[in-house]
Amino acid sequence: MKIICIGRNYVKHIEELQNERPDEPVVFMKPDSAVLLKQHPFVIPEFSDDIHHEIELIVKINKVGKYIEPKFAHKYYDEISVGIDFTARDLQQKLKDKGLPWEKAKAFDGSAVIGEFVSKEKFQSVDNLNFELTNNGKLVQSGNSGLMLWKIDELIATISQYFTLKIGDIIFTGTPEGVAKVKPNDVLEGFLEKQKLFKIQVK
Repeated sequence: MKIICIGRNYVKHIEELQNERPDEPVVFMKPDSAVLLKQHPFVIPEFSDDIHHEIELIVKINKVGKYIEPKFAHKYYDEISVGIDFTARDLQQKLKDKGLPWEKAKAFDGSAVIGEFVSKEKFQSVDNLNFELTNNGKLVQSGNSGLMLWKIDELIATISQYFTLKIGDIIFTGTPEGVAKVKPNDVLEGFLEKQKLFKIQVK
C-alpha cells in the first residue's frame, strides 16, 4: 500500500502559506510506515517544534489502474474518509529553501492519520462534501470538496499517468486553510458530513 498526497489543492491554503499556485497537481508520497496505528496517539517527533495538522478528504483505491481517463476514474474507488497529513512545517521550510524534497517533513512515522472509511454511495456527490477538524472541541479547519482546484476524479487520472494505482492505495486530496501547530494533550477529531471518522490524542 502506498500513500499518494496532493499539495496546494485549495486556493485559500495556498494563500495562507504564501505559496505559488501550481499549474498541475503537486504530488508527493508517504510510505506505509507513515500510517498512525489505530488507537495510538500521535507523538510529536523530537526533530520538529512546529508540527501542523492538515485535514484532508482521502479515498481508497479498489482496483488496479494505469492511464485512467477522468470519465472512468470514479470506478477505481468506492470508499471515502478524512485523514490528517501531519507536517513538520519548520523542517519543510528549510527543505523548500534549499530546493530539497519534503519527505522528512511529510513522510515521517505516524504522519498519516487515516479515518474510518464509508461508502461514497452515502453521498449525492463526492464533489460537494463538507469536512471538518476540531481541536479540543473547537472547529479549526473546514472545507468542501467543491473548492478543490482538481477534483477527486481528475486527481486519480493525473496520478495514474505516473504511478500504477493498486488495491488499497490511499490518496490524500489536499487540505483547506486553517492549518496550525499541534501541542501535547490536543485532541483532534475529524468529521465528514458531520460523521466523526477519527479521534487522535497528541502527546
